[in-house]
Amino acid sequence: MKFKKSMLIAVLAFTQVVAAFPASQAFAAEGNTATGIVKDVYGDQSLNDNGLSTDSGTMGTDPAGVDGTGTGTSDTNVPTTPPVTTTPPTTTVPPVTSSPSVVTDVYSAGPNKLIFIMNSNQIYRDGKLYFSNQPMTVKNGVSYVSVRALVERVGLTLTYDSSTKETVMSKDGKELRFKTDSKFYTVNGVQSMMKGASFQQKGTFMVPLTSITAALNIPYTVQGKMVIMDLQVKPTASFTVSPKDIYATQTAVTYTTKSSTSDGTPIVDERWTGREDVFAEAGSHVVTYQVMDANGQWSDPYSVTLNVLPPNQPPVAMFTTNSDSYRMGELITYTDMSTDDENAITKTDWSNNQLAFFTPGPQTITLTVTDKHGATGTYSKTINITNDTLYTADEFYPLFTPIGDSFDFNGSEVPGLQVTPFEASSEPVRLIRSNSPERVLSEGIVYQEFANGPTRFMVHHLNETGKRVKMYVIATNPNATPANINQLAIGFGGPNQYATAVGKVSVDRYYQSLQNGKDAMNTTLQPGQSQVIFNQLNASTMPNDTVISLFADLVSDSNIQYTVLMVDENADPLQAMNTLPKLDRDGIHNRGTYDNSTRLIHIPSLIGNTRVRLPMGDNNSDPNLIGTDPLSGTDASNAGNFGVLYRIKLDMVAPNTLISFNARGGRYTGYIFVNGVSTPVKRNSAVTTANENVVLYRTGALDTEAVEIWFTAAPGSNLPVNLLFNQLPAKKQ
Repeated sequence: MKFKKSMLIAVLAFTQVVAAFPASQAFAAEGNTATGIVKDVYGDQSLNDNGLSTDSGTMGTDPAGVDGTGTGTSDTNVPTTPPVTTTPPTTTVPPVTSSPSVVTDVYSAGPNKLIFIMNSNQIYRDGKLYFSNQPMTVKNGVSYVSVRALVERVGLTLTYDSSTKETVMSKDGKELRFKTDSKFYTVNGVQSMMKGASFQQKGTFMVPLTSITAALNIPYTVQGKMVIMDLQVKPTASFTVSPKDIYATQTAVTYTTKSSTSDGTPIVDERWTGREDVFAEAGSHVVTYQVMDANGQWSDPYSVTLNVLPPNQPPVAMFTTNSDSYRMGELITYTDMSTDDENAITKTDWSNNQLAFFTPGPQTITLTVTDKHGATGTYSKTINITNDTLYTADEFYPLFTPIGDSFDFNGSEVPGLQVTPFEASSEPVRLIRSNSPERVLSEGIVYQEFANGPTRFMVHHLNETGKRVKMYVIATNPNATPANINQLAIGFGGPNQYATAVGKVSVDRYYQSLQNGKDAMNTTLQPGQSQVIFNQLNASTMPNDTVISLFADLVSDSNIQYTVLMVDENADPLQAMNTLPKLDRDGIHNRGTYDNSTRLIHIPSLIGNTRVRLPMGDNNSDPNLIGTDPLSGTDASNAGNFGVLYRIKLDMVAPNTLISFNARGGRYTGYIFVNGVSTPVKRNSAVTTANENVVLYRTGALDTEAVEIWFTAAPGSNLPVNLLFNQLPAKKQ
């Protein structure tokens, strides 16, 4: 009778447990399916009416041993183990929080809850039962879980890095790496110490549970023998503000928001506090932003403190003149006295600020200044021009035009001027001019040549491949012994869509590099080795329809092969060099190898006492260099002598001499080095007609002077050009 009663009680208990699991509920296990037999959730043999064990095994102060501080005594009465003292991980551990209500069974925990049962292989996710291949285990006061079970229930990605022998888990942009028998793990490359070392248990990789919750910011609670993890992660929100400087009542503020949810749940609402599109008052303003997802979860507030500046004051334009009344042809001195409250004037525009006027009557001059915010200020002043004449225009401009600026004159007279006698010689510098095809339509080698000793490069090309490319100069040592290359100077311009601007910059930088030697460097090439040189050239990517220009000097102690090529921006130039085609020249522009490319011009006799000229690049007084195009195997003539460096030495320039520059071939802009000063031709602009005369230098009134001029034609400009030497008009009071 007692046996029958016991059987009846057991059947009733089993019926109650089965009733707790709906027939439609899925039971998933790692490699197993549920058999329909529901084990005691703690591994005991008896269940109460709620499906929970009535076992009263003792627990430590941290019943699950989750954070490593409890004794972790288990149902099977494992002896109490003293806690292991470890250095806490650097990753912030989410706090153990108290549930708003006591969880009485695995079904009352609520949605998005993952429950591990101590010393059991049962796992509950949203009330569904799953089985782990190894139970949650307490070891030395630390709770360990199966990596495989955790990955599947939390939604992590699991891989194994055989090169480092690390188990890798990833989720939401975080990567966690573990090693067997190690207390350390890394989160996105940052190493932290765990409460205990990872280990293998019956072929299953076990890790401390808190290493996962800390890295992924998963909150958890411990209730009885249940470790309850809250997987419902809040959405995140942030924003940025532009512009950087915000002025009260003036600046329209742009807010750029960013929000996300870990599981892709859509954002359905947002709220702001402190936001203003235009702030009415200066001072500190806190702006806060939050978002809500479709589950009704609000993100934590994200706040930015803005320092709103007082309203910007426009700049104040002001200038003075050294007089209020002038004779015709009298020099006017303007002094800009403009101010700004932030000292941030970025643009200055003058109107009618002539150096002198040549008709009588009132003249109004206007100055407009603009600050960095676009605010402007304007000031005008009227001066009077009398009927008296100090200088005519022809007398005034040679005397007072600033260095680097031009004045108009009768350019048709220049070809009839006498060419000054000079002594010409050269230095044995080999010139490699790579300028054809100027418009490069496809990747390829645009030039290839051998040189030994002093060598100059002039590289000027336009990218019209339709994609982003880079240009390189590669040096190859074909010798059986090491070769040394000594880079002397380099000037690079671009990439830019304007060929004349690029050429002008490259010439200026080349002169400066020649003078200061800051770009000097040595390179040794082993036999058969190839190496990129002139790294300024390939440091920038060339967008389509942009131009680069390079001037560079070097000297080698052996015969070196130089290759100039254009290739895709992501290609390896040393590998590409062996397969790229050699491109044909375009038939318009020039390429070639020319020897003796440093031309020395010496004028020992007095110059400047009469009106004379010195032509360059005219193929008459200054003949073109003759060379070869090695890629096509044809002769070449260096039209305009681009790439030739002229060193002009004038021993005796007469007092009161104007040295000026007159372009004869068309548009020209560049620089000329005069007595160590890089002088623009012309400042902030270009010479466009033969009737412009650019002022380069004026000698003093008393003695002759020695003057040295360096000139090389700027790529993108036109030749020939002339240096003009004229006596200045007499000064008047």
